[in-house]
Amino acid sequence: MTETLTMMLVVGLVLSFTILGIFIWGAKQGQFDDGEKMMSGLLFDSQEDLNDAIEKEKKVKSIKEMKSRKNKTKEDKNS
Repeated sequence: MTETLTMMLVVGLVLSFTILGIFIWGAKQGQFDDGEKMMSGLLFDSQEDLNDAIEKEKKVKSIKEMKSRKNKTKEDKNS
């Protein structure tokens, strides 16, 4: 029973590290990079899509600022 579990553990670890190694190798070799898709996305975005993205970024920034102000006031009250 213990031999089977040990063998399964060793095989599982070897297989996991092999797959991890292949993934890291592929990432370093640029197998997951798709520059063509990114450039096409930039070329074919409409003005409206770009404006929506800018507005979304502004909203996220303002929410973060509000949260930091809220946390700062809480700290001031606790002091």
